Amino acid sequence: MKNSKTILITGATKGIGRHAALYLARKGHRVIATGRDEAALATLREEAKGSPLETLRLDVTDAASIAAAKAEVDRRTDGRGLDALVNNAGYGIAVPLEMIDDADLRAQFDTNVFGLVAVTRAFLPQMRERGEGRVVNVSSVGGRVTLPFFGAYNATKYAVESMSDALRLEMAPFGVHVVLIEPGVIESEFSNTSFNLLGKYRASESPYSFVLERAERIKRQSDATAVGPECVARAMERAITARRPAARYVAPARTRAILAMKALLPTRWMDAMMGALVGLTKRRRLAHAAGTTGGRGRAALQSA
Repeated sequence: MKNSKTILITGATKGIGRHAALYLARKGHRVIATGRDEAALATLREEAKGSPLETLRLDVTDAASIAAAKAEVDRRTDGRGLDALVNNAGYGIAVPLEMIDDADLRAQFDTNVFGLVAVTRAFLPQMRERGEGRVVNVSSVGGRVTLPFFGAYNATKYAVESMSDALRLEMAPFGVHVVLIEPGVIESEFSNTSFNLLGKYRASESPYSFVLERAERIKRQSDATAVGPECVARAMERAITARRPAARYVAPARTRAILAMKALLPTRWMDAMMGALVGLTKRRRLAHAAGTTGGRGRAALQSA
């Protein structure tokens, strides 16, 4: 394929990353799809038969794994390195910020932020030295709009947004483009992972139980608005191949309405909308108390 690129994608064993790896390979690009799960990588290779897709084990939170992957990419490309790096590996956990434990909070940042930076540091120098290349960081609309219970995840994506902005400026003199992809609600394993990890925080005595007990309903509502991952894959291809890529690609395009609302509406109005979206309101809290504590809860509701 003319203008074929050598592209490494992290977190390519499932979700957006997997779909993008297959999409880009079928478009004729040489894709090095990476992930931690050897069995999932083998399945991906089988599905991609006939297209220029290769796989490579890479754990973005493991320095030795990153170094080994870098050495292997150098071997496979005769020392040239990548045309494009897609930092896609990441996940989110839905949990009240007051309750999240240190291990879960650190794990969010280890994968979504520190892992992204470590992989970029490994592969960026060759692009800079050649005077061309792309670093495509998969952020989220959640890197610009914060949702209740996703504070830890949103914080990692806000960090990705800021670091990408800085890196875009730093790389401009060297001919390397840094681009953000900002997905909205996409059909993938993201919501399953997020809400499954919520399990240990859903104790009935939690002060947030009036919302957490509705987690499955909230998940279904979110999934009902999701669109297919192909819109993100197309955005990635534009980010990689456009002569002058945009700084940000929002996918799907309709998600821009949320960003416009945030820009136009007072924060107080946005807070009210976000709270109502998940049922995080004083009225619902008191109604829940009335149902669980009897008369005292009803009296509180009446006096509210």
